[in-house]
Amino acid sequence: MKSNKSRQISTPVLVAIAMVLGAAAGAWWVYGKGRVSGNGEATQTVQSAPSGDEARCQLAQDGADALKPLARGEVAAMGIQDPVRDMPDLAFKTAEGGTITLDDFGGTPLLVNFWATWCAPCRAEMPALAELQDRMGGEDFQVLAINIDTGELDKPEAFLDEIGVGNLGLYHDATMGVFNTLKKEGLAYGLPATLLVSDEGCLLGVMNGPAEWAGGDASRLIEELIRQSKGA
Repeated sequence: MKSNKSRQISTPVLVAIAMVLGAAAGAWWVYGKGRVSGNGEATQTVQSAPSGDEARCQLAQDGADALKPLARGEVAAMGIQDPVRDMPDLAFKTAEGGTITLDDFGGTPLLVNFWATWCAPCRAEMPALAELQDRMGGEDFQVLAINIDTGELDKPEAFLDEIGVGNLGLYHDATMGVFNTLKKEGLAYGLPATLLVSDEGCLLGVMNGPAEWAGGDASRLIEELIRQSKGA
Protein backbone atom coordinates (compact mmCIF):
# COMPACT_ATOMS: atom_id res chain seq x y z
CA MET A 1 0.00 0.00 0.00
CA LYS A 2 1.33 3.46 -0.99
CA SER A 3 2.13 5.85 1.77
CA ASN A 4 -0.14 8.90 2.24
CA LYS A 5 2.97 11.06 2.23
CA SER A 6 3.42 10.40 -1.50
CA ARG A 7 0.08 12.08 -2.22
CA GLN A 8 0.63 15.07 0.03
CA ILE A 9 1.93 18.45 -1.20
CA SER A 10 4.44 20.07 1.05
CA THR A 11 3.52 23.26 2.88
CA PRO A 12 6.17 25.41 1.12
CA VAL A 13 4.73 24.40 -2.28
CA LEU A 14 1.19 25.28 -1.17
CA VAL A 15 2.39 28.68 0.03
CA ALA A 16 4.13 29.35 -3.30
CA ILE A 17 0.99 28.40 -5.26
CA ALA A 18 -1.13 30.67 -3.11
CA MET A 19 1.26 33.57 -3.65
CA VAL A 20 1.18 33.14 -7.43
CA LEU A 21 -2.63 32.93 -7.52
CA GLY A 22 -2.93 35.95 -5.24
CA ALA A 23 -0.57 38.02 -7.39
CA ALA A 24 -2.48 37.07 -10.55
CA ALA A 25 -5.81 38.01 -8.99
CA GLY A 26 -4.39 41.31 -7.76
CA ALA A 27 -2.98 42.15 -11.18
CA TRP A 28 -6.33 41.39 -12.82
CA TRP A 29 -8.09 43.67 -10.34
CA VAL A 30 -5.67 46.56 -10.73
CA TYR A 31 -5.12 46.41 -14.50
CA GLY A 32 -8.20 44.63 -15.73
CA LYS A 33 -11.01 45.76 -13.46
CA GLY A 34 -9.95 48.35 -10.94
CA ARG A 35 -7.06 50.08 -9.28
CA VAL A 36 -5.66 50.15 -5.76
CA SER A 37 -6.19 53.35 -3.81
CA GLY A 38 -3.62 54.89 -1.50
CA ASN A 39 -5.04 53.10 1.54
CA GLY A 40 -4.76 49.72 -0.13
CA GLU A 41 -8.44 49.36 -1.02
CA ALA A 42 -9.37 48.33 -4.54
CA THR A 43 -11.59 50.74 -6.40
CA GLN A 44 -13.35 50.52 -9.74
CA THR A 45 -11.62 52.40 -12.58
CA VAL A 46 -14.05 54.51 -14.59
CA GLN A 47 -12.76 56.17 -17.76
CA SER A 48 -14.21 59.64 -17.97
CA ALA A 49 -15.70 60.86 -21.22
CA PRO A 50 -13.70 63.54 -23.05
CA SER A 51 -14.69 67.14 -22.41
CA GLY A 52 -16.47 69.15 -25.06
CA ASP A 53 -13.24 70.77 -26.26
CA GLU A 54 -11.38 67.44 -26.32
CA ALA A 55 -14.18 65.70 -28.23
CA ARG A 56 -14.36 68.58 -30.71
CA CYS A 57 -10.66 68.40 -31.44
CA GLN A 58 -10.69 64.60 -31.65
CA LEU A 59 -13.08 65.02 -34.58
CA ALA A 60 -10.50 67.26 -36.28
CA GLN A 61 -7.90 64.48 -36.44
CA ASP A 62 -8.97 63.31 -39.90
CA GLY A 63 -8.47 66.83 -41.18
CA ALA A 64 -5.02 67.02 -39.63
CA ASP A 65 -4.09 63.68 -41.19
CA ALA A 66 -5.09 65.06 -44.60
CA LEU A 67 -2.70 67.98 -44.06
CA LYS A 68 0.32 65.78 -43.29
CA PRO A 69 1.33 65.00 -46.89
CA LEU A 70 1.05 68.72 -47.72
CA ALA A 71 3.55 69.76 -45.03
CA ARG A 72 6.48 69.44 -47.41
CA GLY A 73 8.94 71.47 -49.40
CA GLU A 74 8.96 75.07 -48.22
CA VAL A 75 6.60 74.26 -45.32
CA ALA A 76 8.10 70.88 -44.40
CA ALA A 77 8.88 72.16 -40.88
CA MET A 78 5.16 72.41 -40.09
CA GLY A 79 4.59 69.65 -37.55
CA ILE A 80 1.02 68.40 -37.99
CA GLN A 81 -0.35 67.41 -34.61
CA ASP A 82 -1.28 63.85 -33.66
CA PRO A 83 -3.33 63.93 -31.57
CA VAL A 84 -4.96 67.24 -32.38
CA ARG A 85 -5.48 69.32 -29.27
CA ASP A 86 -7.41 72.37 -28.13
CA MET A 87 -5.59 75.67 -28.36
CA PRO A 88 -4.39 77.23 -25.10
CA ASP A 89 -6.08 80.45 -24.07
CA LEU A 90 -4.25 83.39 -25.66
CA ALA A 91 -5.14 87.02 -25.02
CA PHE A 92 -3.43 89.97 -26.71
CA LYS A 93 -4.05 93.56 -27.80
CA THR A 94 -5.32 95.29 -30.90
CA ALA A 95 -3.55 98.37 -32.27
CA GLU A 96 -6.20 100.46 -30.51
CA GLY A 97 -5.39 98.87 -27.15
CA GLY A 98 -8.41 96.60 -26.77
CA THR A 99 -8.04 93.05 -25.49
CA ILE A 100 -8.82 90.23 -27.91
CA THR A 101 -8.47 86.44 -27.87
CA LEU A 102 -8.33 83.68 -30.46
CA ASP A 103 -11.96 82.92 -29.65
CA ASP A 104 -12.86 86.21 -31.28
CA PHE A 105 -11.73 84.70 -34.58
CA GLY A 106 -13.87 81.59 -34.12
CA GLY A 107 -15.18 80.06 -37.31
CA THR A 108 -12.16 81.15 -39.37
CA PRO A 109 -9.09 78.96 -39.97
CA LEU A 110 -5.95 80.81 -38.90
CA LEU A 111 -2.25 80.90 -39.54
CA VAL A 112 -1.08 82.48 -36.28
CA ASN A 113 2.42 83.93 -36.49
CA PHE A 114 4.42 85.31 -33.54
CA TRP A 115 7.11 87.82 -34.44
CA ALA A 116 9.30 90.64 -33.15
CA THR A 117 11.31 93.41 -34.82
CA TRP A 118 14.54 92.15 -33.23
CA CYS A 119 14.02 88.74 -34.89
CA ALA A 120 15.78 88.76 -38.29
CA PRO A 121 13.93 85.68 -39.69
CA CYS A 122 10.63 87.26 -38.60
CA ARG A 123 11.43 90.41 -40.56
CA ALA A 124 12.45 88.37 -43.58
CA GLU A 125 9.22 86.36 -43.79
CA MET A 126 6.77 89.18 -43.05
CA PRO A 127 6.30 90.25 -46.71
CA ALA A 128 5.47 86.64 -47.65
CA LEU A 129 2.91 86.43 -44.85
CA ALA A 130 1.35 89.65 -46.13
CA GLU A 131 1.26 88.20 -49.66
CA LEU A 132 -0.42 85.03 -48.39
CA GLN A 133 -3.05 87.14 -46.64
CA ASP A 134 -3.53 89.24 -49.78
CA ARG A 135 -4.08 86.19 -52.00
CA MET A 136 -6.02 83.85 -49.69
CA GLY A 137 -7.20 85.90 -46.72
CA GLY A 138 -10.86 86.73 -46.17
CA GLU A 139 -13.89 85.12 -44.58
CA ASP A 140 -12.46 81.64 -45.13
CA PHE A 141 -8.93 82.18 -43.83
CA GLN A 142 -6.76 84.75 -42.05
CA VAL A 143 -3.10 85.30 -41.32
CA LEU A 144 -2.98 86.52 -37.72
CA ALA A 145 0.42 88.06 -36.97
CA ILE A 146 1.01 88.84 -33.27
CA ASN A 147 3.96 91.06 -32.38
CA ILE A 148 5.68 90.48 -29.02
CA ASP A 149 8.03 93.50 -28.88
CA THR A 150 8.14 94.87 -25.36
CA GLY A 151 7.49 98.56 -24.82
CA GLU A 152 5.60 100.90 -27.10
CA LEU A 153 4.36 100.15 -30.62
CA ASP A 154 6.75 102.57 -32.32
CA LYS A 155 9.19 99.90 -33.55
CA PRO A 156 6.68 97.39 -34.99
CA GLU A 157 4.65 100.21 -36.55
CA ALA A 158 7.75 101.72 -38.17
CA PHE A 159 8.87 98.32 -39.47
CA LEU A 160 5.53 97.49 -41.08
CA ASP A 161 5.42 100.96 -42.65
CA GLU A 162 8.98 100.53 -43.92
CA ILE A 163 8.20 97.27 -45.76
CA GLY A 164 4.78 98.42 -46.92
CA VAL A 165 2.73 95.83 -45.02
CA GLY A 166 -0.67 97.14 -44.02
CA ASN A 167 -2.99 94.16 -44.46
CA LEU A 168 -2.01 92.22 -41.33
CA GLY A 169 -3.07 94.77 -38.74
CA LEU A 170 -0.96 95.22 -35.62
CA TYR A 171 -1.90 92.73 -32.94
CA HIS A 172 0.59 92.68 -30.10
CA ASP A 173 1.45 91.54 -26.58
CA ALA A 174 4.12 93.69 -24.92
CA THR A 175 4.19 91.31 -21.92
CA MET A 176 5.20 88.34 -24.11
CA GLY A 177 2.53 86.40 -22.21
CA VAL A 178 1.20 84.64 -25.32
CA PHE A 179 4.67 83.41 -26.28
CA ASN A 180 5.46 82.27 -22.74
CA THR A 181 2.20 80.32 -22.66
CA LEU A 182 3.17 78.52 -25.86
CA LYS A 183 6.64 77.89 -24.47
CA LYS A 184 5.20 76.30 -21.31
CA GLU A 185 2.98 74.13 -23.50
CA GLY A 186 6.05 72.95 -25.43
CA LEU A 187 4.83 74.57 -28.64
CA ALA A 188 7.27 77.44 -29.14
CA TYR A 189 11.03 77.49 -28.72
CA GLY A 190 11.98 80.69 -30.49
CA LEU A 191 10.84 83.19 -33.10
CA PRO A 192 9.19 83.11 -35.49
CA ALA A 193 6.66 80.55 -34.28
CA THR A 194 3.62 79.74 -36.40
CA LEU A 195 0.48 77.80 -35.54
CA LEU A 196 -2.11 76.32 -37.87
CA VAL A 197 -5.52 76.58 -36.19
CA SER A 198 -8.79 75.08 -37.43
CA ASP A 199 -12.07 76.96 -37.67
CA GLU A 200 -13.09 75.08 -34.50
CA GLY A 201 -10.13 76.46 -32.56
CA CYS A 202 -8.10 73.25 -32.61
CA LEU A 203 -4.33 73.23 -33.01
CA LEU A 204 -3.52 71.41 -36.24
CA GLY A 205 0.14 72.27 -36.79
CA VAL A 206 3.17 73.95 -35.22
CA MET A 207 6.23 75.42 -36.90
CA ASN A 208 9.29 76.89 -35.21
CA GLY A 209 11.34 78.94 -37.67
CA PRO A 210 10.61 80.82 -40.91
CA ALA A 211 9.02 79.55 -44.11
CA GLU A 212 8.27 80.78 -47.63
CA TRP A 213 4.60 81.56 -47.05
CA ALA A 214 4.11 83.03 -50.52
CA GLY A 215 5.17 79.83 -52.26
CA GLY A 216 3.15 77.03 -53.80
CA ASP A 217 3.67 74.57 -50.95
CA ALA A 218 2.16 77.00 -48.45
CA SER A 219 -0.74 77.72 -50.81
CA ARG A 220 -1.60 74.04 -51.14
CA LEU A 221 -1.49 73.59 -47.36
CA ILE A 222 -3.82 76.54 -46.81
CA GLU A 223 -6.14 75.49 -49.64
CA GLU A 224 -6.68 72.15 -47.88
CA LEU A 225 -7.28 73.95 -44.58
CA ILE A 226 -9.95 76.10 -46.23
CA ARG A 227 -11.50 73.11 -47.99
CA GLN A 228 -11.90 71.35 -44.67
CA SER A 229 -13.50 74.42 -43.11
CA LYS A 230 -16.08 74.51 -45.90
CA GLY A 231 -16.75 70.80 -45.53
CA ALA A 232 -15.95 70.22 -49.18
